[in-house]
Amino acid sequence: MPQDPMDFEWSYWIEWGRERILWLLAGHLLVSQMSRFLMEKYKPWCLMVYGMAACWLLLGIKGFAVILLHAAISFAVAQFQLSLLTWLCSLILLSTLRIPAVEETKRKWYDTENEYYLLLFTVSVRCLFCASFSLEYCWHAPAQKSSHSFPWMLAYVFYYPTFHNGPLVNFDEFSKQMRRQEAFSVKTNLGILIVGIIRIFFWWCLAELMIHLMYIHALYSSALPLESASYWALGGLALAQVLFFYVKYLVLYGVPGLLLQMDGLKPPALPCCVSLMHSFTKMWR
Repeated sequence: MPQDPMDFEWSYWIEWGRERILWLLAGHLLVSQMSRFLMEKYKPWCLMVYGMAACWLLLGIKGFAVILLHAAISFAVAQFQLSLLTWLCSLILLSTLRIPAVEETKRKWYDTENEYYLLLFTVSVRCLFCASFSLEYCWHAPAQKSSHSFPWMLAYVFYYPTFHNGPLVNFDEFSKQMRRQEAFSVKTNLGILIVGIIRIFFWWCLAELMIHLMYIHALYSSALPLESASYWALGGLALAQVLFFYVKYLVLYGVPGLLLQMDGLKPPALPCCVSLMHSFTKMWR
């Protein structure tokens, strides 16, 4: 049965996931568990090196250099310890993504539009991570800045489970939890992994069922069926749209959230069910 092709985000990430990203996430999981078992003290640096290698593999040397340059600029600006300057730096770095000459140059680095879009999405999310590190550097007292070194920034920026699409994890939470050394239990971690995979597989099946049977986005792309629909039908379509949005992000954020758990970190809470909400504030956050 043909699927609704109009939800670009779902189709895009599922295609990339099947091709490469899921394999790279599996590699991250292997490196993470081996480093936790053999050398817990060096786990952040093992994961940093793996994240850099994965970035190089997917985005090429030029894409890797762009992200490294953004991190270096953000770190340098953070040394002034001015929040306003940090925000301006983040906005300027983001705005470079929309400069036509820069866009055209970056497009030439890749053979397909999908590869260019992957760079675009990744750099946008990395800007949020750079802003988080820089702002927390500005807000902390000098005595607390020992953990805010450039190597720790790179470990944070190149942490692979959240690399391409988030979710956002604040630097303070990341560094505190990554430094914490816990007893490693193969049995416990295996249980978390199996339960997590079953839940994510269920959500993915539900999302695929919705996109193959409901054609919500295709209906929204055409004015004619919407004009002829009753108010009740329009309300049902709106509810179906946000429910699919909710299920989609259970998958897109559920996968990195599971890997965060496997790394001994506490993942951000998954989206709340929209049917139980009266405000969309938490949904967008």
